[in-house]
Amino acid sequence: MKSHVTRAAPLLALAISLSSAAHAADAEDQSTIIVTAPQLTDAAEARAARTPGGTDVVSYEDYADKSIVSLRDTLAFSPGVYLQPRYGQEVRLSIRGSGLSRGFHMRGITLLQDGVPINLADDNGDFQELEPIFFDHLEVYRGANALRFGSGTLGGAINGVTPTGRTAEGVYLRADAGSFSMLRGLVSAGVASDAVDAWGAVSADTSDGDRDHAGRRSFRFHSNVGLRFSDAVSTRFYASFNNINQQLPGALTYDQALTTPKMANAGSAAGDQQRDIDSLRLQNRTTFDFGSATLEVGGFVNAKSLFHPIFQVIDQKSTDVGSFARLEYAAGPVELTLGGELRHGSTKAKQFVNISGSRGALTFDADQKAQTASLYGEVRVRPVPQLSLIAGGVYADGWRKRHVNFSASPATDGRVDLDAFSPKFGLLFEPSSRIQIFANYSHSAEFPGFGEVFQTIGTPPTSAVVSAIRPQRAWTAEIGTRGSVGIAHWDLALYRSTLTGEMLQFSTNSSIPAATFNADRTLHQGIEAALELNFAPWVRLRQIYTYSDFRFRGDSQFGNNRLPVVPKHVYRAELRLGSEALHIAPNVEWVPDGPYADYRNLVRTPGYALIGITGGARIADGIDAFVDVRNITGKRAIGDISATITATPTSAIYYPVERRAISAGLRARF
Repeated sequence: MKSHVTRAAPLLALAISLSSAAHAADAEDQSTIIVTAPQLTDAAEARAARTPGGTDVVSYEDYADKSIVSLRDTLAFSPGVYLQPRYGQEVRLSIRGSGLSRGFHMRGITLLQDGVPINLADDNGDFQELEPIFFDHLEVYRGANALRFGSGTLGGAINGVTPTGRTAEGVYLRADAGSFSMLRGLVSAGVASDAVDAWGAVSADTSDGDRDHAGRRSFRFHSNVGLRFSDAVSTRFYASFNNINQQLPGALTYDQALTTPKMANAGSAAGDQQRDIDSLRLQNRTTFDFGSATLEVGGFVNAKSLFHPIFQVIDQKSTDVGSFARLEYAAGPVELTLGGELRHGSTKAKQFVNISGSRGALTFDADQKAQTASLYGEVRVRPVPQLSLIAGGVYADGWRKRHVNFSASPATDGRVDLDAFSPKFGLLFEPSSRIQIFANYSHSAEFPGFGEVFQTIGTPPTSAVVSAIRPQRAWTAEIGTRGSVGIAHWDLALYRSTLTGEMLQFSTNSSIPAATFNADRTLHQGIEAALELNFAPWVRLRQIYTYSDFRFRGDSQFGNNRLPVVPKHVYRAELRLGSEALHIAPNVEWVPDGPYADYRNLVRTPGYALIGITGGARIADGIDAFVDVRNITGKRAIGDISATITATPTSAIYYPVERRAISAGLRARF
């Protein structure tokens, strides 16, 4: 215990004594070839500044020198966001312990592109469908602070915003190459006239992966067209296409992950396990500007095909349609937000015997339908210019329904109806134009998806269908501050969430997806801190520190044990030296002690430090070169874990950290 506290002390001192940290880029360091448009990020930062809780805006230049493979590369310095790579574009994505033990896909966070959710109607989703290389910036709203997106989950929302023809005119090119036969390219172009603008981008990516059976390739397209009918009425149409193919190397045993991290899980390789996604998203957003009020309305349709050989071949084709509306009103000291969203989805869900990655005999065939709807509102009152009082809430309801056409093992039809109201109260105090102090108290609720509502425990002929999973609910208290003084920019939030019915999971074996259960009472509390120091125009140090204390509370089986997967302390830092003409930025990720692997707290993974460096140079006007070196020392460590009840030396539940890799590339704008 003493060594634990000793190692934690410097990190706690950083978070508390420096009052945390901001994520602001030095204006003098903005490159002329980066696609970020100041008018877009300024508007996003203004919205975030009106929020009485943890928010963050990440611009493209914050990660332009990285080889952009996944959301981890974009949000590594976003405070409070836990992103741990497994392989390729697969990462664990969690905010404040959301979806804590989810060993596949994603839960507990609303993911959006240009303000429209990519989550399916049952709230599950694949974050791989967000292509970070397309974004102008990302908006991160942690916890109940994501109310403006209609989100009422524990984790909050992440919104990726793409450029338009007005903010990114001309042609932009990018090409990367690197270790493990990695090649990546991007071509985008924007045009604009008085009444019409258009922007489009195509990206392609291929890699053998840093482990056996971890190859990937993707082709993606995104575009939008905007029309201005008048100063008061405009509309924008969006279209996205994804073709993503990823081999799955699977999890390893403890010793394998630390000694032979390149190897693939034998079962994953033998079954040629993969996750292949084809998706098409079409959406529209129409805006009416009435002066003191702005109304946005729109709709979307998402068509998706998932071919997913794992323990069986999961073959699903889904269609989701939805509509949304949001009204923003401001008059004097009063501001009001009202909105609503409706999502309806249908899925043709089939499973087959997995014969080396190909379909064998049909084992399951069902029609699945889901609906999720939400109404939300928030009122902000400023009794004095320095103080804002905020009250709001989200009401959500929905249902999940399944009709089984065929099943080789016990499976039944069923329907589950769900509803919840989540209020929020907050205040925002601004003692000066550059300093904010905030606090809020909020409720959140997460509905189970198909995988949780209809799950099969055990193997035939003794398997059974379980559908008694309840929604997860939580009350969260949060206080914090953000701002800038002199050379320092900071962002600090402390939160405490008391949960009932937390949806937790454990691996039933190394190949079969996890089973879900509702815990009784659990606690999530922590610190989300970021500090940026601009010592000079050519010297910038940015740091983030996350403290996560997640545990059971008097559980009949697990007592007050810590929840597995997420480490207690995570610290990252990057020191940028130089200008756009020539710069380097060494970085470090430090996990002093690894997390527990099981609910019984029998096995804990070792801590680690990963060292990397990025750099860039201007070759000519409008042309930049960049380099990204990761895990320079070739450190072997365990990054992510699939939680289990009792871990043993032979439990194949561990994912090694990324191996040493070097990539380089060029960016150009014409």
